[in-house]
Amino acid sequence: MTTTGPRKAPGVVDVVALGESMVTFLPTRPGRLADVPSFDRAIGGAESNVACVLASAGHSVRWVSRVGADGFGDHLLETIGGHGVDVTAVRRDPARPTGVYFRTAGERGTDAHEVAYYRSGSAASAMSADTLDLTEVRAGRVLHLSGITAALSPQCLALTRELTSPRPGRPLVSFDVNHRPGLWGGAAGPGVLLELARAADLVFVGQDEAEEAWGIAGGPSAVRDALPEPEMLVVKQGAHGATALHADGATFVPALTVEVVATTGAGDAFAAGFLSATLRGLPVRDRLRHGHLMAAAALTVPGDLATPPSRAHADRLATLDDEAWGTLRLGPGWTHAAHWADEEVRTP
Repeated sequence: MTTTGPRKAPGVVDVVALGESMVTFLPTRPGRLADVPSFDRAIGGAESNVACVLASAGHSVRWVSRVGADGFGDHLLETIGGHGVDVTAVRRDPARPTGVYFRTAGERGTDAHEVAYYRSGSAASAMSADTLDLTEVRAGRVLHLSGITAALSPQCLALTRELTSPRPGRPLVSFDVNHRPGLWGGAAGPGVLLELARAADLVFVGQDEAEEAWGIAGGPSAVRDALPEPEMLVVKQGAHGATALHADGATFVPALTVEVVATTGAGDAFAAGFLSATLRGLPVRDRLRHGHLMAAAALTVPGDLATPPSRAHADRLATLDDEAWGTLRLGPGWTHAAHWADEEVRTP
C-alpha cells in the first residue's frame, strides 16, 4: 500500500480511529525480561484496540495510521483487518519501521513490571496532515483519538490539534487522555493533554491520571471543573466504577466484580463499549454499563484484545436492575459462554 495514485472517496463509517499500533511480545512465563526465554506475538495500540472491539461489536470502523513496509506492518494490517476493521487508509512507510514492544507478565501498576518500547522514529511517528488523507480521517460519525498520538512527534501533535480544532461538519471527536509521561519527555505533556481534551466532544480520563497529570484530587466534579467544554466527560474510577458528566448532571455506574487476568486493554475496551452504546443512542447509564462489560471481557484475558460478549447478551446484562448488576461475577471465558447461550436461544 503506497501513498501514490488516485484513491476513491471514502465512505462514511461509524467510527474512525487514528493512532499507532505496535507488535507486542508477551512472555511465555513470568520473570524479568532478561530471564524470559521466549515470547508470544500479539498486537497493541490504544486506538486500534478500540477499533477492533467496535468492529467485533458490529460497527463499521476504519483505522488510520502508518506502518513500516516490513513483516510487522503486514502482521498489524492482517490482524486488525481480521477483526473486521477497514485498514485501507493505513499507509506503508518504506523508510521507517513498525514499532514493537516487549513486556513482562506482571501488571503495569507494580514495580516488577517491565516494558521495553522500540517505537522511536517509527512509521506512525511520521503521521501528519501531509502524509494522511484527512478526508478519510474525517469520514466517520465519530473520530476517536488519544493523547498517545500527540506525544509521538511534533507533527503528530500538530495533526491532533488540526483534528480537534473547530470546523464545519466536524465529526463527534472522542478523546481518551491516555497520559503516558514517558512518551512526552518533558513538562509539556499535561498542558497539551488538557488543551486537546477541552477541544473534544467526548472525553475519557481516569481519576488517577487526572490527579497525576493535572493534580486534580477532588473526584469527578473537580475534573469537570477543569474540563467544562466537552459535552460528555467520562471519569473512570478503577474498580469503584465510572461517572459520566453531561448536560443533565452526573451518572455513576459501579464496576463489575471481575476475576482479573491482566489489565492491559481494559481502558480501550471500556471506551469502545461506551462508544458503541452512544452510536446506538442508549441511555447514559447503559453506555457506562456497556463500557464496564467490554472492559470485563478484556480483564479476563492475558492480551490487549478479547472476544466481546454478543450484542444481545451485553444488552440483557446492561438492562439488569441495580441489585442484579451488583451481583454479577465474571471470570475467564464468560464471553464465550454468553455466545453459546445466545446461539441456543436462537435455535428453533
